[in-house]
Amino acid sequence: MLVLGLQGSPRKKGNTEFLLELFMAEAAKLGAQTHITDVCKKHIEPCKEFTTCEKKGFCPIKDDMDPEIYPLLRRADVVVPASPVFFYNVTAQLKALIDRSQTLWARKYRLNLIDPRRKMRRGFMLSQGATKGKNLFVGIDLTAKYFFDAVGAKDEGSLYYWQIEHRGDMEKHPTVREDVKAAVAKLLAPFLGRKKVLFACRENACRSQMAGAFAQVLAGDRLDVTIGGSEPAAQVNPLMKTVMAEKGIDMEFIIPQSIEKAIEGGNPEYIITMGCGEACPFVPGAQKADWALPDPAGKDIDFMRKVRDEIEEKVKAFIQTV
Repeated sequence: MLVLGLQGSPRKKGNTEFLLELFMAEAAKLGAQTHITDVCKKHIEPCKEFTTCEKKGFCPIKDDMDPEIYPLLRRADVVVPASPVFFYNVTAQLKALIDRSQTLWARKYRLNLIDPRRKMRRGFMLSQGATKGKNLFVGIDLTAKYFFDAVGAKDEGSLYYWQIEHRGDMEKHPTVREDVKAAVAKLLAPFLGRKKVLFACRENACRSQMAGAFAQVLAGDRLDVTIGGSEPAAQVNPLMKTVMAEKGIDMEFIIPQSIEKAIEGGNPEYIITMGCGEACPFVPGAQKADWALPDPAGKDIDFMRKVRDEIEEKVKAFIQTV
């Protein structure tokens, strides 16, 4: 389970940074992996309305959105933007990232593709502002709502704080620690009882990716899925993305990773291998199975479809046993 924080404030060691770090610390206490992206340090160009995303499903602007931000948004189980109020909305730096999530919106609504983690992904907004006006967070609330929809996350609420102006005000707030602890506990509760399963193959570019995606789509509410390879490739197999799109499943913005990286968040209870052999790790207490699947790398698209369908059936059978 990955909780992704998006730090949108340009002020270092300020109120937004304190609030987000407090939130992430509580998530880590409950066993979540956490990652904070300091948005203001990234090179993110504003949307230039090329409309390429709505036609082809990708943004032609070359910056940190791809290959960094889009993959993080796809890996995350929980997305937590944090920003002070700037003219009744988030900062320009965070707003640029949000605007560029139109690419993910287009893949969902124009190309009709399903993000595998969408079944469980959640979004939660953090913000604070200097005044006490009742409409202070109206703009941020609407922006967060539509951002979460674009990235495939269910809006699970927010924590907003009025009259936070000077450095240190957030840390001195009388209820912030109790507020954050309660919010995190409620937000992560649906994730905590899931069984951890690792799907592993050699390159993490094809078979394990398909198995993980099917498991997330079919049983993401019961399985905490992670995916890795003993010798991860530089990128996923393009034919794999094509045949999964035929099933309506979006495999874009995925970066292969090592098995070691895949299990950093905790040992899996189930390990299903697909050809990584002796390089696969020994995890005490884990139930292990090997699926005798041919490697489709270098084969034609019909061969890839055959492997995809076999994996889907195996995943369906596996789900019945856990």
